[in-house]
Amino acid sequence: MLAADGFVRGEKNTVIAKELRVSVRSVERWRRSWREGGRQALRPSGPAKRPKLGHSDFAVLEPLLLEGAMAQGWADERWTLSRVRLLIADQLELLRRHGWSCQQPARRAVERDDAAVSGWVKEIWPRAKPPRRRSGHGWSSRTKPLSR
Repeated sequence: MLAADGFVRGEKNTVIAKELRVSVRSVERWRRSWREGGRQALRPSGPAKRPKLGHSDFAVLEPLLLEGAMAQGWADERWTLSRVRLLIADQLELLRRHGWSCQQPARRAVERDDAAVSGWVKEIWPRAKPPRRRSGHGWSSRTKPLSR
């Protein structure tokens, strides 16, 4: 609703975009919606897809979000999508450090042959992966140098 307040004050789209850290094109789209439907047209209609976090995951994040962005080390109190994503990633990293993993299977396959796996890693994988580039002077041009 900060954008609507800016529209009422008569501020330019570029000023509102800079203040809210969004693109000018987004502000133009919001202004058009605001003209046609008022403040109600700017209200979010809800999530576009099913959330990836369950209720138990959100129960862990909610207290951190309620503490505010400044309590998590940000310069202002604005929760942006990228900040929330970083908070979730930090929490997952904390879980990994304590031995939790969302991709680690509960048990190993019965058919697994550890000797065959280690042999593959030592013998076949080095031949399959691309060779390392030689160190030395590179060529800044995208075209090949003239041959002499």
